[in-house]
Amino acid sequence: MSISQDPIDLFEAVLDTPALLLDLDRMEANIAHIARVCRERGVTWRPHVKVHKSPEIAQKELDGGAIGITCAKLGEAEVMAAAGIRNILIANQIVGSIKIGRLVELLDRAEPIVAIDSSENISELAAAMQKHGKILKVVIEVNVGMNRAGVEPGASAVMLANEVARHGGLRLVGLMAWESHAVTLADPAEKSNAVARAIGRLTATAEECRKLGHSMEIVSCGGTGTFPYCVQQRGVTEVQIGGGIFSDEHYRTHYHIDIPCALTLLATVTSRPTPTRIILDAGKKAMSSDAALPRPLGLPGVSSLRLSAEHATIELAEASAAPRVGDRLQLVLGYSDTTIHLHEQIVALRRGRVEAVWNVAARGKIK
Repeated sequence: MSISQDPIDLFEAVLDTPALLLDLDRMEANIAHIARVCRERGVTWRPHVKVHKSPEIAQKELDGGAIGITCAKLGEAEVMAAAGIRNILIANQIVGSIKIGRLVELLDRAEPIVAIDSSENISELAAAMQKHGKILKVVIEVNVGMNRAGVEPGASAVMLANEVARHGGLRLVGLMAWESHAVTLADPAEKSNAVARAIGRLTATAEECRKLGHSMEIVSCGGTGTFPYCVQQRGVTEVQIGGGIFSDEHYRTHYHIDIPCALTLLATVTSRPTPTRIILDAGKKAMSSDAALPRPLGLPGVSSLRLSAEHATIELAEASAAPRVGDRLQLVLGYSDTTIHLHEQIVALRRGRVEAVWNVAARGKIK
């Protein structure tokens, strides 16, 4: 899965572009920071791996204090299980015979926990588990304001908990929610209050379930966009903060998260048509712009940047001879989650020298 070697200065000599560059020292510091804040608040950390899709990085998170991982898709969980990671929350509903068949097989090599939010899904999961003599851990997804998936808090969630208890093959272990409607709030007090209100609905529902004898060992929520407020809420047992290990323009600008950026894209200047225009060999197929535009480093006076399929076009406010054709530029990613899956490899650097090259093993695992 990795091409390990002694550190060699390959930055300019060998690396072809476009290339994802990961600053290991910075990422490891971000991991340590998130883990420390969680630990101080008495909350465990189960990072979302959809951002990096890499077993090697997941292992660094586990080594840094995470108790397990969160996956968006069953395919991601299969890749992580193949790498020896067992404690996996799949923060999604697994629906239909094809996927449930794969889930049954996954139970032979990992201990997945799956989100549920409907009676129909409970019935089909329970039937499959009983048929194969398996026990599947499940959490009820609760809608606390995001208005995507999830049952409503309170009575509706309690009814679903009661239904799980009536089925064999399933073991209810808790609740899960994502308070994403609060991520863009800029005012700290407003954001803190919004997160507290949302997660309060989740924890209150957990208490209702406990009173009826349901196990609520997991009350999971949170993400980078609500960090550190999510870890401060009483009754939360774990948080799913993922993208903060890299950070990017989206997290820093739109989510107001002050975490250093650890991931950049290396590109080559392929054309200088005018003294104010710079063309790079990296466009939409190398880095996303759906959530935020990438930011060039070490390039003063940028008046605009736009991406086409295979090119980035940078306009400078004033004429400049630098950079020249063949020079390299690094760009902070606009949004890591929708950039990494475009690449086959991540180049891991330590103080500017290549330490490892890791395959993006869960790339394309959208099923």
